[in-house]
Amino acid sequence: MSQNAAALRARARDLDAADPLAAYAMRFAPGEGADGAALVSYLDGNSLGRPVETVPDALAAFARHEWGGRLIRGWDEGWLALPQSLGDRIGAACLGAASGQTVVADSTSVLIFKLLRAAIAAQSDSARDELVILRDEFPTDRFIVERIAADHGLTVRWVDAPLEAGIMPELAAEAVSDRTIAALFSGVAYRSAWWADMPAITRIVQAAGALVIWDCSHAVGSVPMQFDEWGVDMAVGCSYKYLNGGPGAPAWSYVAARHHAALRNPIAGWIGAASPFAMTSGFEAAPGIRALASGTPPVLAMVPLAEMVSLIERAGIDAIRAKSIALTEYAIELVDALIPAASLSSPRDAARRGGHLTIEHPKSAIAVERLWAEGVIPDFRHPSGVRIGLSPLSTTFAEVERGIRALATALS
Repeated sequence: MSQNAAALRARARDLDAADPLAAYAMRFAPGEGADGAALVSYLDGNSLGRPVETVPDALAAFARHEWGGRLIRGWDEGWLALPQSLGDRIGAACLGAASGQTVVADSTSVLIFKLLRAAIAAQSDSARDELVILRDEFPTDRFIVERIAADHGLTVRWVDAPLEAGIMPELAAEAVSDRTIAALFSGVAYRSAWWADMPAITRIVQAAGALVIWDCSHAVGSVPMQFDEWGVDMAVGCSYKYLNGGPGAPAWSYVAARHHAALRNPIAGWIGAASPFAMTSGFEAAPGIRALASGTPPVLAMVPLAEMVSLIERAGIDAIRAKSIALTEYAIELVDALIPAASLSSPRDAARRGGHLTIEHPKSAIAVERLWAEGVIPDFRHPSGVRIGLSPLSTTFAEVERGIRALATALS
């Protein structure tokens, strides 16, 4: 091992020794590598977070005592209220949101559809006919905006941003106008990890008389947000990345209380009704955030999510953010030292960087395929990006060092 390599490895040991959140890494499933061997390095926590170690027991206990024991009585004893109570916990721990504004329901895609349709329904100015979104936004966001625009005879106002960045205040100011109904932007960009200036952009969109919807799938659980303080209108995010809810975990949505009276859910299901068990002939929306719900709550799927929310509450989002900055800064240090032929398409400024990095290299695709076979799990993003997702509570600095050293070898 070279002197430089030894120094980088020693630095990882020192960083782990000084990490106040180090003990949390032992509270997650370690994962398996090839042929059942131990996983060498998991660098994809922003795509699918590891399960909290208590999840198997929590699921078994729920199946045995809650589902198996209480049976249908469980609905009245707490299950029906779970989407809102768990939503309140996510709001308090991660979003800076007072209670009664966040609900767990559906998938991210379905909730984005609901919020966009609700924004259109709430707009009384017939001259407004545009939806604003980045041209390189996450595919599902773009697809839904395009389909809704086509169905309603609206125009999509595309915004071009640098691939290594994302939406910026000046770009938002150029895009919105008196024709804008709503703008849909990512709080943290899925490709570059650009953390948008959410308060400034929110003010700009609102000054144009429009609503802003934030997709916080790559932000929630990794960066601290203050929705109430920032005046955010609406937001949505998945729960299987930094919230570690597991594959297909239900998403969450935030709607500021000031919009509740005008909130019109386009999918008027029974759980969103004022009296779900009245079985009346007409639909009357429930008061508050429950109006955004539609079908039966995914109670079983919320069990793993609740286990991770408990850890976030205990650790604190500010401490999690500090660890995230330290992890990504160390990863950048390793990339600069070990992979000089690569370029970084993520912000070097920590104030604008979320919890992951994208490294550009022409051999990325074949390198990632090789690494997966070796028990090192990063993520490939077309056309030439290796995405490194560092989940603060479950990732150690030593794991980052092993993974990026293996990536350097694979790329060479």
